[in-house]
Amino acid sequence: MDAAKRQRYEKIAEELTQLSGGKDNIQGIAHCATRLRIVLKDNDLADLKAMEDVDLAKGVFVAGDQVQIIFGAGLVNDVYEVIADYNNMQGMSLGDLKTVANQKMNPLQRIIKALSDVFVDIMPGILAAALLTGLSGVLGNLDFVHNNATLYGINTLINISSGAIFGFLPLAVAYSACKRFGGRPILGIVIGCIMLSGSLADAYAAAQGTVEVTTLHILGLPVQLVGFQGGIIVALLMGWVTAKLDKFFEKKVPEVVRLLVSPLLTTLVGALLLFTVIGPVGRGLSSGLTNGLVWMTQNLGVIGYAAFSGLQQLLVITGLHHILGAVEAQLLADTGRNFLNPLMSVAIIAQGGAVLGYLVRHRDNIKTREICIPSFVSVLFGITEPAIFGVNLRYKYPLIGGCIGGALGGIVVSLTDLAALGFGTTVLPGIALADPTNNGYVSYIIAHVVAIASGFILTLILSGVMDKAPQSAGEKPATPAVPPLTPAEVPQPEEFFGYAQGTILPLEEVKDETFASKVLGDGVAVQPSAGQVFAPVDAVVTNLADTKHAIGLQSRGGNEILIHIGIDTVQLGGKFFKAHVKDGDTVQKGQLLIEFDLEQIKKAGYGTTIPMIFTDPSDDLVLERETSGSMTAQTKIAEMKKA
Repeated sequence: MDAAKRQRYEKIAEELTQLSGGKDNIQGIAHCATRLRIVLKDNDLADLKAMEDVDLAKGVFVAGDQVQIIFGAGLVNDVYEVIADYNNMQGMSLGDLKTVANQKMNPLQRIIKALSDVFVDIMPGILAAALLTGLSGVLGNLDFVHNNATLYGINTLINISSGAIFGFLPLAVAYSACKRFGGRPILGIVIGCIMLSGSLADAYAAAQGTVEVTTLHILGLPVQLVGFQGGIIVALLMGWVTAKLDKFFEKKVPEVVRLLVSPLLTTLVGALLLFTVIGPVGRGLSSGLTNGLVWMTQNLGVIGYAAFSGLQQLLVITGLHHILGAVEAQLLADTGRNFLNPLMSVAIIAQGGAVLGYLVRHRDNIKTREICIPSFVSVLFGITEPAIFGVNLRYKYPLIGGCIGGALGGIVVSLTDLAALGFGTTVLPGIALADPTNNGYVSYIIAHVVAIASGFILTLILSGVMDKAPQSAGEKPATPAVPPLTPAEVPQPEEFFGYAQGTILPLEEVKDETFASKVLGDGVAVQPSAGQVFAPVDAVVTNLADTKHAIGLQSRGGNEILIHIGIDTVQLGGKFFKAHVKDGDTVQKGQLLIEFDLEQIKKAGYGTTIPMIFTDPSDDLVLERETSGSMTAQTKIAEMKKA
């Protein structure tokens, strides 16, 4: 690192330290391929807004109790080296930082994060069931489906498939919860099987009085042999209890008989607790939760709906929104309809309308456009963190406008009796979950149009009163993260080809806010079918991550690209990755760059999507992308050419 760069980075380090509340407020510093990550003792002492104006910073947000400052591939390594040295925190890994962040969480935050982790693991199955339920509902209302034996048969199988997934959801929750809390997942499955055993009376039939229930007496306690169909809360509690029992008996049982006795005791004690304590308590909690929500709809009506949708996005700021997945699952299990999903959806799209309102207000400012446009795109897929933390909360009045817009959308949801048949997705993809009863799809669209329009208009109105920010003429343009490169004398356009075998995806579908919101730049992504990454173009390796999960390249045309293998795979510390190149190597199109163990990364619980980002294209170049189909070495996936 030359003296000029070192001096520049030292100034960044000093400024970031000061804006973080000083050295005494910093608990840990680490970095991944693109982001500097800092854990603070007190986030309130940090000036996150001012951090966004720090030299070379592309964006700032808080995630997982870490302040994350986006610098980009390569650059973040140099900045980290200087700021870690400045704060005497050299050599801290992301694992160390994660431990510090978890220790900082209060008990409520830990509970919320744990609940979120449980449902993340099983969300693909839940989404599949919800979408199949929606599809079956649509087909079931069509006469030609009933009149055609093949179509009727297919729809019947679809209905069976969706019902089976939801029917065994408690088993999936018990498995995921046991795994999350450190127990052996198979024991969670065993407890889930006990909960749904065919030897027990069906819970729904028992509630209707159509089946005889056997009652046992154990130590003087009456124990009813009723199954736990729909018992999401019970399954969560039993997953936690099973994990604790498993870890306890693994420590206490002598090693010579541990393999046989430990799982036996875990299952036996777990089953006794299920029927005598956890089951009754969990059923009471579930009943109270569902009855409270139903009471709200029946007694508060429009007011209750409007209050929920108007305030729901404030939960995103606190992180409490993660707990709603369990609530939705229980509501579906008990009533068959989920009115919370459309309420959350209109709350989300209203915040998107507020972002558009702020964008119109400051449309001449380059940095505003760079933040607002990607944030709005994320909102369309149900992700509001970039919009909330990047725009609406920062400037306050867009958040107010979005909340009011969400409340107005909630009124439409109430008046049209709109509900969903599943949960897990909202806004554009969420329409597939809408209950088609009483023109549900039309009501879904109307509610969202009202919400986004209200958020947009109210933000514009509030801006005239509350916007004290400097006007665009007085605002300084964003500082470029890296000085622009002069392209070599090569023909334009420059073409980029397949870099991994698999299916091409739009960048917006990547399950990481930084990539999906395009804060690092535009690009494409691939869901890989094999564990190899190849050079998409003739280039020079500019930065190979120490953990081998990401690589930066500079093409002959001067275009810089970042290929990032998986989501948050930096946490693996290089495990399952093998690099075939090093910094400074010249590579040819199609040359093998990195190998990775695709299956092991999946088993470790990490996403495997591979984004390729154009981090610093020349100002006069535009990107044209292929965003669908299969990717091979001959697939042209992107083209950079003059605007």
